[in-house]
Amino acid sequence: MPGRPDKLLLLDTASLYFRAYFGVPESMTAPDGTPVNAVRGLLDMIARLVSDLRPTRLVCCWDDDWRPAFRVDAIPSYKAHRVAVEVPGTTGVEEVPDTLAPQVPMIVDVLAALGIARVGVPGYEADDVIGTLVAREVAKPADRAIVEVVTGDRDLFQLVDDEVPVRVLYTARGIRDLETIDQARLHEKYGVATGPGYADMAVLRGDPSDGLPGVPGIGEKTAAALVHRYGSLVGILAARDAADAGLTSTQRRRLTESADYLAVAPAVVRVAPDAPVGEVDDRLPDVVGDAEALVALAERWGLASSIKRVVDALALG
Repeated sequence: MPGRPDKLLLLDTASLYFRAYFGVPESMTAPDGTPVNAVRGLLDMIARLVSDLRPTRLVCCWDDDWRPAFRVDAIPSYKAHRVAVEVPGTTGVEEVPDTLAPQVPMIVDVLAALGIARVGVPGYEADDVIGTLVAREVAKPADRAIVEVVTGDRDLFQLVDDEVPVRVLYTARGIRDLETIDQARLHEKYGVATGPGYADMAVLRGDPSDGLPGVPGIGEKTAAALVHRYGSLVGILAARDAADAGLTSTQRRRLTESADYLAVAPAVVRVAPDAPVGEVDDRLPDVVGDAEALVALAERWGLASSIKRVVDALALG
């Protein structure tokens, strides 16, 4: 698409459709009375993002596995509080509202009919798909795209990199008022200056919403200060082992007592840069993938207006 820079827009899709589900009334229903609030909300978000951000490439990244075994094996409490049903041989079924679950296959069908790339990988979360696609862009010797990641998950702040650039558009204030997270904003909000520094801080701080205990007694501000002082988690642990005077005796004790956690937590907190994502046709479609299927879906689920907004936004490209 000549005349504007190459921009890759990566959507943390589940984060967005959960937000849509809770933000759009369930009175939004299909002709048969089935709630479609999450579907309509997500489509309206995509239309607005495409219109406002003008990407040349777009991927809806997907949780093929919401609670990957490699993370649970390392830290069994990882997302354990979100398990609705224990299933032998799996890491469990996620707790999802009864009226949201049936809408997820609708989203899959509509994205396919639109021709928008949807990418998930068995055994990995959407975060890992995003991390891998970002790593591929970073690895290019030249002609890198601008990368923007839209999410409500702070974990993805670890991908921020001004050089590429990779920015996170954070949805905490809503899709109409996205907060741009770059390295300056990371430093302003958290006291860490890089994406990897944010990941190291997050390991130390932990995250109760993900079942990650962190190091007891080391909160966000202390964690950020330690990362700033020693450069990285590796540097902090080296200082611990060397009884560096920059650490208080209490900090050394807490870091020592948490040695088992600190040995495995980085692989849980950090998104995978090398998930087995195949080749992705991420070009922004200017023609819908399956017009006949799209018309049928619009009629069946009462999505005509939302689908039209996405189609109109795509046509702007």
